[in-house]
Amino acid sequence: MSILERLAEILEPSDLLTEASDTAPYLTDWRKLYRGQALAVVRPRDTGQVSRIVALASEAGISIVPQGGNTGLAGAGVPPSNGNNLVLSLERMNKIRSIDPANYTITVEAGCVLQQVQEAAAKADRLFPLSLSAEGSCRIGGNLSTNAGGIAVLRYGNMRDLALGLEVVLPDGRIWNGLRALRKDNTGYDLKQLFIGAEGTLGVITAAVLKLFPRPRERACAFVAVPSLEATLELLGRLRAASGDSLTSFELIPRVALEMAIAHVPGSFDPFPDPHEAYLLIEMTSSRENSGVTTIAEEALTAAMEAGLITEATIAQNEAQAKALWFLREAIVEAQKAPGACIKHDVAVPVAAVPAFLKEARQAAEAAQPGVLVYAFGHLGDGNIHFNLMQPKGMKPEDFTAQTHRLNRVVHDIVARYHGSISAEHGLGQLRNEEVRRYKPAIEFELMQKIKAALDPKGIMNPGKVL
Repeated sequence: MSILERLAEILEPSDLLTEASDTAPYLTDWRKLYRGQALAVVRPRDTGQVSRIVALASEAGISIVPQGGNTGLAGAGVPPSNGNNLVLSLERMNKIRSIDPANYTITVEAGCVLQQVQEAAAKADRLFPLSLSAEGSCRIGGNLSTNAGGIAVLRYGNMRDLALGLEVVLPDGRIWNGLRALRKDNTGYDLKQLFIGAEGTLGVITAAVLKLFPRPRERACAFVAVPSLEATLELLGRLRAASGDSLTSFELIPRVALEMAIAHVPGSFDPFPDPHEAYLLIEMTSSRENSGVTTIAEEALTAAMEAGLITEATIAQNEAQAKALWFLREAIVEAQKAPGACIKHDVAVPVAAVPAFLKEARQAAEAAQPGVLVYAFGHLGDGNIHFNLMQPKGMKPEDFTAQTHRLNRVVHDIVARYHGSISAEHGLGQLRNEEVRRYKPAIEFELMQKIKAALDPKGIMNPGKVL
């Protein structure tokens, strides 16, 4: 009996895709950078089916490529080109299994769309704080597998911080039920952390227990212009001291990005009459109504302006104005497409080093590629900057992208000198899995390879990714 016949015994006909027209969306990433082949796309509906599929693949020596919403930026969910693999889509496993408001936890299947989890939490008067631009299509399994970050890491942490327990199908098909809703469990190794951020190379995450938080009742949202990048550090410190843990977001928006959004994304606008070098989108939240967080923000920003740390500021007076300011943050991401080809860098350095890194990396990039447009924005509050390079005017896109390896080396060598990371929240996938060897110590690779060999001795889990 062929592998496809055996899969047909496990799955409903609509959950086993083999026709090219049906499988095509699963074989490439959304940026169209990578394309692969597969024997089939399988869409199991429960953990038992995942277990049987993985056991069958292990027996047959066929690779498994787990896939969530396929919104990743590093090609981790795209199969290799040899075709000797199954793409295992978790999209059918999209149930909210339970929610425990008293314990502030929610148990969800890996195929749940992030926005679905946010809404389920809100119905229980709770908050699931992970927030990404792709939250309407990305799925929890992918968020866990890439250790997703987003705009609220400063206060709530990334997915490593938001997960309490996991259910995982191991590479031999066995099921590890680690769905514990405990904040304290000191009974050995924290196994769930092996699978979070592993990009599907150690097993298939099928469900998770996630942390919830009190739902915000009041928020203060401000858009400010700063005189220099150095001023952002003192401003960050002042706001954190003034607000305690109420500071949720501290996002850097350079002038070039705002101008690009105004020019190419309808609905974008300039909050101030005069241009400035750089801006910050700042948000504080509180779980208490009439908490005074707006007053705290106003007083802290006024003091910062008097100290010369802020040039201009506007504070949203209602929810509509706050949404308009956050629209600008999303618009600068969309506007990147306008100039043509873009070489993206998802990097992190210690927060205190962000201004120095940005200046040095900008100068180095402009020297290495005359005319390049540096488009650096992102999560300044946690040190994660999207340091992207746009093609020079008059240069062909293919000629610019041909410089990717050379320009990556320029940027990432500087990141390394600042003791940073060349992948802060997007993962390695197949985009950075070779390049990272230049920057990670050999002993770290040795340990990672030993873990991989112990859990996946046949090497069937998402080959060609991470390692």
